[in-house]
Amino acid sequence: MKLCVIEGDGIGQEVVPAAVRVLRQVLPQLEIVPAAAGWDKFQETGDALPAETVTIAKEAGAVLFGACSSPSYPVPGYSSPIVKLRRSMETYANLRPTRFLPVPTAREGVDLIVVRENTEDLYIGDETTDDAGDTGIATKRITRRATERITHTAFRLAMTQDRRRVTIVHKGNVLPQTDGLFRRVAYEVSKDYPDIETDELLVDTAAYWMVKEPARFDIVLTPNLYGDILSDMAAAWGGGLGLAPALNLGDVVAVAEPVHGSAPDIAGQGIANPTAVILSAAMLVRHYWKLPVIADKIDAAVNAALSRGDYTADILGVDGMSTEDFADIICAELG
Repeated sequence: MKLCVIEGDGIGQEVVPAAVRVLRQVLPQLEIVPAAAGWDKFQETGDALPAETVTIAKEAGAVLFGACSSPSYPVPGYSSPIVKLRRSMETYANLRPTRFLPVPTAREGVDLIVVRENTEDLYIGDETTDDAGDTGIATKRITRRATERITHTAFRLAMTQDRRRVTIVHKGNVLPQTDGLFRRVAYEVSKDYPDIETDELLVDTAAYWMVKEPARFDIVLTPNLYGDILSDMAAAWGGGLGLAPALNLGDVVAVAEPVHGSAPDIAGQGIANPTAVILSAAMLVRHYWKLPVIADKIDAAVNAALSRGDYTADILGVDGMSTEDFADIICAELG
């Protein structure tokens, strides 16, 4: 049992070691294989995702990724390493659950999963700019193959997780050749799962209901970009980005990563919340290694700690415990 560990940038270098400690507590046989990726690596070597890292990740099969600091402006030779890693590993399904956690910022009754197609849409990175720099063009790609497999993933997840409904989110009324294709194919696949209710929402309407009444959602099936945005919105109801886990799942490999970024404003202070990475690691245990009992133990340990008010500073906006102290508590809960 191997795990490729990529800490990445910023707080990734603090919260990932905390999550690794938790995994070692429940999986003492786990072999950790470190690898490097991120903005820091790019500045050092000119390569944000070295070929060696991809090789290590594929050989391990399971990856725990921290965070990367991608600039919001063009940098020659740079592209997001996590996006590139997802595509190179063919982790086509991005699972982002949001459920009520016992913190003051969470909302009771919320228990949803955003199932986001992970390899297509505008995130393929096919962009051009004219010579004057006045016009930028990006290609949006949606295919039947990718839509079919992500839809099967969503409905199978609904069946195994005792979910009752899948909501297809799209903007097919404006983008009939791309989002329209996603909608049509998703409905075709849904016929294979007659016991699961299927409905649909335009993405702007879905955003409205995600803010107004998130408890109405069960499983939300989306193309890449919409899933990224809606899952971040949903995270607010789960207590915030510091508690929001995610798993990129393929047929033979998986990459666990928190939803949050590298948080350079607090990096190096030892106060970052490791909950999102710990819960992401639990998703890896559940969905990749198929050890639901152990995953349940990790989830229960986090719930027990938060129920007692064991918070890092981000929860209440005041002084809280350190990253390491929170990891100590979770490990103690796990025995």
